[in-house]
Amino acid sequence: MPGANWRAAAGAGAGARRPRGARDREEDGGGLEPAAATRDLLRGTSNMSFEELLELQSQVGTKTYKQLVAGTSPKKQGSRPPIQNACVADKHRPLEMSAKIQVPFLRQVVPISKKVARDPRFDDLSGEYNPEVFDKTYQFLNDIRAKEKELVKKQLKKHRSGEEHEKLQQLLQRMEQQEMAQQERKQQQELHLALKQERRAQAQQGHRPYFLKKSEQRQLALAEKFKELKRSKKLENFLSRKRRRNAGKDRRHLPLSKE
Repeated sequence: MPGANWRAAAGAGAGARRPRGARDREEDGGGLEPAAATRDLLRGTSNMSFEELLELQSQVGTKTYKQLVAGTSPKKQGSRPPIQNACVADKHRPLEMSAKIQVPFLRQVVPISKKVARDPRFDDLSGEYNPEVFDKTYQFLNDIRAKEKELVKKQLKKHRSGEEHEKLQQLLQRMEQQEMAQQERKQQQELHLALKQERRAQAQQGHRPYFLKKSEQRQLALAEKFKELKRSKKLENFLSRKRRRNAGKDRRHLPLSKE
């Protein structure tokens, strides 16, 4: 009967689960009998019931049972892994390069840490930019710029013509433009400060503060600029330059005259 066959084969297969010395002696001498019993057991499993398969698994062990069902050899699976070399590789050993890949002409022998450039204008480590504090801190630069401007004017009087005269003229013009831009920026800061104080006063009185739009702020700045030009008697020159500039823009959009 199939049940008797697998019990006999299981007894023979269980003999494979002996101590290591017994298995070594068995492999040297009579190693064919357990292999033949395993083949008989593998043939008999096709006719076994589920209860008989469970009983076989409990007798021979789960690992051996899976190897028998899969058709692999228990001898190969149960063999000891090769002994690895106990010596650990030294981290300071030279770098090994493959002979199949061409070595580049320039290669990094020693690792170098990458230098990261830091711009103090956009770095949080430098703090937050405050125009009022910046102007108060570097107020001494205005005196230095004024002395440099006087020096350029003296040099310009000495060089009446030539290439040096043109360079000094351009330098003086650039310094005057920077001075005008600084004054305009200062006026805008004063205007923003006045608006801020006005909103604070409205909030203290219990009124809801009104925040001006950017277009309204530009109109206020333009009105202040016209007042300043009128006080300095430069309004006519400013308006004439603006008219010429606008006329040049309009002339570009006109159609070309046919000759």
